[in-house]
Amino acid sequence: MSDYIYMLESHLSPDQNRVVADVQTAAAQAGMNVFLTGGAMRDMLAGFRIRDLDFVVEGNALKVAKAVSDGTGAQILSSDELRKSAELVFPSGVTAQVVMSHHEKHGRTGSKPQITPVTIQEDLRGRDFTCNAIALSLNKASRGLLLDPMNGLADIERRELRSVSSYGFYDDPSRLLRLARFQIRLEYGVEERTRMQVANAREAEVEKSIPARTLGEELKRISAEDKPAEILRVLDEYGLVTLFSPGLSGEKLNLAGVGRLEKIIRLLPEDTVSQAVRLGPFLYALTEKLTPKEKHALVAATNLHKPEVDLWQKLEVRAKKLESALRSARIRKASQVYHLVSAAKPDEVLFLMYHSGLKPVQERLKNYFQKHLLAIQEITPEEWASVEGKPGTPRYEKARHDFITKRLDRRAPRKPEPLPEPPPPPVVEVAARRGR
Repeated sequence: MSDYIYMLESHLSPDQNRVVADVQTAAAQAGMNVFLTGGAMRDMLAGFRIRDLDFVVEGNALKVAKAVSDGTGAQILSSDELRKSAELVFPSGVTAQVVMSHHEKHGRTGSKPQITPVTIQEDLRGRDFTCNAIALSLNKASRGLLLDPMNGLADIERRELRSVSSYGFYDDPSRLLRLARFQIRLEYGVEERTRMQVANAREAEVEKSIPARTLGEELKRISAEDKPAEILRVLDEYGLVTLFSPGLSGEKLNLAGVGRLEKIIRLLPEDTVSQAVRLGPFLYALTEKLTPKEKHALVAATNLHKPEVDLWQKLEVRAKKLESALRSARIRKASQVYHLVSAAKPDEVLFLMYHSGLKPVQERLKNYFQKHLLAIQEITPEEWASVEGKPGTPRYEKARHDFITKRLDRRAPRKPEPLPEPPPPPVVEVAARRGR
């Protein structure tokens, strides 16, 4: 087995490894070559957690994506007929992108590109930064072969961001936003020539050509980062954050609020705060100081879809019911808190942790994550097996509910009463002994 394949498998979760195998099988059955590329390779080689899986297919990637969806039950979230690409989410929650190996030619800055199918090597030479221009072959004849035509591995070792092309920021101005995001996430410096290219692109005001929907996608990616407040701070220094809304400047740019939300997220289990869960609370915190007109300007500038806007603008109203339930004096047992919070929508829970000023609400949410959830996670498979009924049936769900209730509400065994201390010896006897 290739060292890179071993490295990849050790960096991926079991669910991610299954997705890699499923895509590899689908591509082989379709007679197409497939490669793992982009952020997944960069994060693996740099020692970071792999967030998303990016696959490049030498051929019609939509056909491969459809085969994967049919075979695994994965949902195709979006597709791009121009680039022959699709974004999928698997039943396990793993997300992946499958895209055709292609070259993009731009007639002018920010214009719609002309797409041409090319080999994987040519595809990599058209990427944004060298650290993202690396691929790993998943094909039977060359499985584990590392492709690095732009010497991105050396830049990863130097912890440096270097643009692949001198015209990269002109071809795709959104790379200016991506550069700031990678700077903070990876803690990399920017190569000197790339800094000059950024300065030239900014002088030409190429950022004004970033499409609205691209701004929206980039804002969503920022919301999913571990340090969104720091990314926004850098974008503010670059004079780019107002692209999302002119109101996001000075004191109205709520970096303190986004930073507080960021700290709350760090305290929660990773599997409870997906990108979809973070988006609404992030947008709420980011725009908390904006006027309704300025919030409307953000929606227009980013072309956010209505469901995405609703996640943000209806969040406070949605969360009030959960807040009222959590503050109720009727909530007296740990199991009541657990069942209430575990059944709630995760973004509402996160929002209340950020926004609610009610002490009982904050204490109960804190206990849920720091005590009750941990107690349930400690239940062994053997104990779960003792729950009556077949998983998925009403009988089983009721038995499971009762099992959790008893586990959380059982009283700790009483400590045995301490034995009484022996009485002191008589004073006379002690005095007599002292006199001897």
